[in-house]
Amino acid sequence: MATRILLSKGPPEVHAWRADAGHGARGGVVVVQEIFGVNDHIRRVVDGFAADGFTAIAPAMFDLVEADVELDYDAQGIARGRELASAIRHEDALDLISAAAATLGDAGKVAVVGYCWGGTLAYLSAIRLGLPAVSYYGGGNTQYADEPARAPLMFHYGERDAHISAADRDRVRQANPDAEFHVYPAGHGFNCDVRDSHDPVAAALARKRTLAFLDRQLR
Repeated sequence: MATRILLSKGPPEVHAWRADAGHGARGGVVVVQEIFGVNDHIRRVVDGFAADGFTAIAPAMFDLVEADVELDYDAQGIARGRELASAIRHEDALDLISAAAATLGDAGKVAVVGYCWGGTLAYLSAIRLGLPAVSYYGGGNTQYADEPARAPLMFHYGERDAHISAADRDRVRQANPDAEFHVYPAGHGFNCDVRDSHDPVAAALARKRTLAFLDRQLR
């Protein structure tokens, strides 16, 4: 089960949720949150990676501006989440991802898996930090499409995503011809099992592909 740890003494203090795979870990995974904070869903994602043999950690990104944020998946939560995310420079978010990755050294090689806002930060981690990364429906990916990635990438998108156009997906695909690129008959946030847009078939297939990617990159 994921447990809360202190990642950075700050100020401000930044916490994270970590779950260890135990002896014989297959690698480490930094999980990067959606705009709703490190909530119960993200903690269960961390637990899930640990159950599959990867020591995982989710830094609480919003601690940089407000402590202990967990938002609902409604209009108010979306508005507040966007406000908090926009207050955090991507450079500062990358510093937290780097710090989280450093704590996983005993697990072996490290990759980043991010969702929504975190999907863009995962993509940026491959570009700026040289970490293998899996980006789930990163709405801001196009703003970094002109920068070459320094590590392998996998992308997951929903074909019916109202927030990401087909043109934006194609731009990211063309910028990363060597990346593994998957599009599902689903909407935005299809991996999250507490959102109305959850698609269990797409989520299961994307997870299978993600675990295979992690095996290849972290072995």
